[in-house]
Amino acid sequence: MTRETLTLFDTTLRDGQQTAGVDFSAEDKHRIARALDALGLDYVEGGWPGANPTDSDFFAAPPRLARAAFTAFGMTKRVGRSAENDDVLAAVINAGTPTVCLVGKTHDYHVKTALGVELAENRDAIRDSFAHLTALGREALFDAEHFFDGYKANPDYALSCLDAALEGGASWVVLCDTNGGTLPAEIGEIVAAVCARIPGSKVGIHCHDDTGMAVAGSLAAIDAGARQIQGTLNGLGERCGNANLTSLIPTLLLKAPYKDRFSTNVKAADLPKLARASKMLDEILNRAPNRHAPYVGAAAFTHKAGLHASAILKDPKTYEHVPPETVGNERVVPMSNQAGQSNLRSRLIDMGIAVEKGDARLANILDEVKRREDQGYAYDGAQASFELLARRELGLLPRFFDVERYRVTVEKRINARGDAITVSEAVVVCVVDGERLLSVSESRDAASDADHGPVNALSKALAKDLGRYQSYIEDLKLVDFKVRITSGGTEAVTRVLIDSTDAEGRRWSTVGVSPNIVDASFQALLDAITWKLIRDGADAAVLPGRAPAPAAAVPAE
Repeated sequence: MTRETLTLFDTTLRDGQQTAGVDFSAEDKHRIARALDALGLDYVEGGWPGANPTDSDFFAAPPRLARAAFTAFGMTKRVGRSAENDDVLAAVINAGTPTVCLVGKTHDYHVKTALGVELAENRDAIRDSFAHLTALGREALFDAEHFFDGYKANPDYALSCLDAALEGGASWVVLCDTNGGTLPAEIGEIVAAVCARIPGSKVGIHCHDDTGMAVAGSLAAIDAGARQIQGTLNGLGERCGNANLTSLIPTLLLKAPYKDRFSTNVKAADLPKLARASKMLDEILNRAPNRHAPYVGAAAFTHKAGLHASAILKDPKTYEHVPPETVGNERVVPMSNQAGQSNLRSRLIDMGIAVEKGDARLANILDEVKRREDQGYAYDGAQASFELLARRELGLLPRFFDVERYRVTVEKRINARGDAITVSEAVVVCVVDGERLLSVSESRDAASDADHGPVNALSKALAKDLGRYQSYIEDLKLVDFKVRITSGGTEAVTRVLIDSTDAEGRRWSTVGVSPNIVDASFQALLDAITWKLIRDGADAAVLPGRAPAPAAAVPAE
């Protein structure tokens, strides 16, 4: 059976940049474009040349893409000007990209109200714009704005705008659900009507997620005959976002009927890059990844219930729709107060520790987990802290150093300009191989005098001097910090979750609980360092009055 080709068009750098709070730099755009190209996307839309200084800089030094067609975005010429003399259209053409995507109106209401021109004038502007582009040897795509609303209001006019673009030489007409309010069944009906008139090999779909169904709408369009899909990485986009390519791409490659009917330039071997690209985008945006994102989220293959974990140990297919490694993810069996011994043994195996079924220490670990969760700890989101707890109960937790004491102060100071500023200062005293090491650190930014808070000062002091272990933690970076109050009143308990990363690309989570937020944070910071020392194979210290700890079994990286 010959499979049809589906074309994948990414607009993260243009439509995704319209997300509230997102502001890419030119270097950010280069990194993202290279990642998308490595994935195998057919088109990477870079932005709108001339719309802002960043986009102008980006197009002035474009990325070198091996697989994707680099695309500039603009709009059709304005009524009353020729295509040759429209300066806005000229800016897009002058970017020099091999492919151009132009947006134009297809809803009669918008033509009359927003543009204030006659319907025929708008249609002629569409045709003339594409004739001009194709005469210059550029591939041109038509972004048919508000197409679904326009079709429902005046189908003859909306379709005539598509005809005009094709008459001008457009290679694709992309049907846009610009307001994101069209439901999948209706998208399917309208796309089928379009494909009865225009070959599906020239029809694309561009869905927004205002009803939470942009992915479903895109699949409905494919079912109805469309053969190009537009979307963004992690579903970025204006308002509620665009169709999420991190959900769409693996669905197309791994799920029937799409995997049997269609082929894409993204291959199964490329899919493990998807999770990395998703995480990279979140790192660029300085935001925590969505743990529950389909396919790529940290919780996408997490099995918390004991019944599920027991079945997973026998056959992962019992509770997994695809193997996690196919999309660059991994299976997690977390510990929580719902856990049983099946969860525990599975997690220990992942840690590289084999414990026989029925071993009394398993019950001890479970009891300790449940006792600590009653105090406010949460181990389903802090796997590194759970690993340290389990090793402690099994006698496999090496001791690297002792913390003799720490102190954190927050005070107001007058700087050199006479301004009153807040400064947090931390002092930490550690004992490594019998030697007392004292570290002091401030959280103040020397350039701006901004205070980053007591936890930042504590983290810097703790990691400032750990003797012979210092080289192991030089690349440790705290990337996320979450606080939750688990009980109210004057005796409130604070839970702190910290996410850390290192140069190896590993990301791990640790937890601390205390009535004092600084103490809870310090517990989580200590766990983060200890976990990294174990994973990096650091030798345990011989602490005064203690016997050497046994070597810790560590899974191969």
